[in-house]
Amino acid sequence: MAGDCDFGLIGLAVMGENLALNVESRGYKVAVYNRTTEKVDEFIAGRAAGKQFVGCHNLADFVKSLARPRKVMMLVKAGPAVDDLIEQLLPLLESGDVIIDGGNTHYADTERRTKYVESKGLLFCGCGVSGGEEGALKGPSMMPGGSEASWPIVKPIFQAIAAKVGPNEDIPCCEWVGPRGAGHYVKMVHNGIEYGDMQLICEAYLMLKEAAGLSNAELYDVFAEWNRSELQSYLIEISRDIFSVADPEGSGELVDKILDMAGAKGTGKWMSQLALDLGVPSTLVTTAVYARSLSSQKEERVRAAKVLPAPAAANVAEVVGDRAAFIEAVRQALYASKICSYAQGFVQLQAAAKEHDWPLNFGDCALLWRGGCIIRAQFLDRIKEAFDEDAKLENLLLHPYFREAIANGQAAWRHVVNVATTLGLPVPAFSTALAYYDSYRREFLPANLLQAQRDYFGAHTYKRIDREGTFHTEWLDLRKPPQD
Repeated sequence: MAGDCDFGLIGLAVMGENLALNVESRGYKVAVYNRTTEKVDEFIAGRAAGKQFVGCHNLADFVKSLARPRKVMMLVKAGPAVDDLIEQLLPLLESGDVIIDGGNTHYADTERRTKYVESKGLLFCGCGVSGGEEGALKGPSMMPGGSEASWPIVKPIFQAIAAKVGPNEDIPCCEWVGPRGAGHYVKMVHNGIEYGDMQLICEAYLMLKEAAGLSNAELYDVFAEWNRSELQSYLIEISRDIFSVADPEGSGELVDKILDMAGAKGTGKWMSQLALDLGVPSTLVTTAVYARSLSSQKEERVRAAKVLPAPAAANVAEVVGDRAAFIEAVRQALYASKICSYAQGFVQLQAAAKEHDWPLNFGDCALLWRGGCIIRAQFLDRIKEAFDEDAKLENLLLHPYFREAIANGQAAWRHVVNVATTLGLPVPAFSTALAYYDSYRREFLPANLLQAQRDYFGAHTYKRIDREGTFHTEWLDLRKPPQD
């Protein structure tokens, strides 16, 4: 082996193949390895034919084919397989070489692996990669963290293959995120926000379809128009396209033939669990996760639909009002809810950065998601601007742009939730976003009674608004006797 390959990639599923092709297309020579060696041969003889690739049938030859400092990227299933592969690589690599995990890995595993690999004299990079198969091939969003010394080594390749944004399309959606597990944590929050975005869009679809009575052709036109507004995004764009796809097996559109059961891979759940650990209210992602869980209970819902009563029949046209005005109200409700979802995501990032001592740049995080990834949207430019203006902004809702956007859309937002409630249409994410906004904007919440309850049954103590200190009351002793 000549040892002249610039980059090595392990794992030739579709994501791995596409990323390897992306790297090679930028002028780099790439070594590839897969545990099932037939995949290597198929790739070299097929999509990689005539290109700068070296196919390897074992890890020893794979490592020998790489120029130093070696850059070895793993795109394998997250979990024990990553640890097993690291153990196989460590004896073959040398000081200064970089092991890169590009999978959907839990940040805590990356924290642990960074320390472990560094203890062996090597460098570790935990890199979140978003954009799916197309992004991997044409330019993903990349969120690298891990050993800080690994960044100058992987930066030229990563920024070459990443999606580009900006007026001249020359700003890569890839920048150093922070030490240890920071990159994978930011990727997890991206995925959690993605859960919220998708659920919100589905609720907008439900309101337009069942309350406003739009056909799929009309939905296509509405989403096309929305994609020219503040809602311009990849998810709005693909939702638009979905409404136009005819069923290849019969009449009508394909979307109407799809069973209403949504799957999940777990990253949304991780974000929700970690939000609870941090004590921050990431309610949108939690609601979106539960919405998918409830959708999976299809048989139970079919049975329940036969026996559980709906609201009293209402005149839908009267409840909805002017159709065009209602469509605009749904757009405004979607945008206001989206703002709350992203606000929660960045609050969680801020709390995690403090907890783990990660020097995150929140404006840069927004820029990383501006292209290549699933939540890419014009809206993210506003978030970057907000954090550029105030790096310590404690909540996006407090920035003038977002504050004004919520003020302008608030009446429409409430109207849509009211219509949904009246008609018995479930909009848990719209409702959760509105509840978060109403809770956050209020100086007073009824938690005084809650804390009194806790003190009553468990002596958990409380603070007072009129004096300093911590107090406990024997509530039973002080209660007033019942009046005759």
